[in-house]
Amino acid sequence: MSNDLINWLSAKQNEWESRCRNCGACCGAFEDPCVHLHFGEKGKSSCLVYETRLGPQKTVSGQSFNCVNIREKFGQFWPGGQSCAYKIGVR
Repeated sequence: MSNDLINWLSAKQNEWESRCRNCGACCGAFEDPCVHLHFGEKGKSSCLVYETRLGPQKTVSGQSFNCVNIREKFGQFWPGGQSCAYKIGVR
């Protein structure tokens, strides 16, 4: 892979990631959140295991779920999803 392509892909990834408002809605913040969802100062959320998040996880109440890439959730409803910057950006 050429350096130009690698740089372009990296820029696109950074652009995509920067859209997130860190509201936590996609991680269940408005219902039964993932145990790894963390809220820091100023109410911004983050995933404590972001790099290894995909796959089997648990909610605070102990429910099992499969964490998926946000792109796989676009066609679904979740509480707070109507204000998700990712969903708004792909309409």
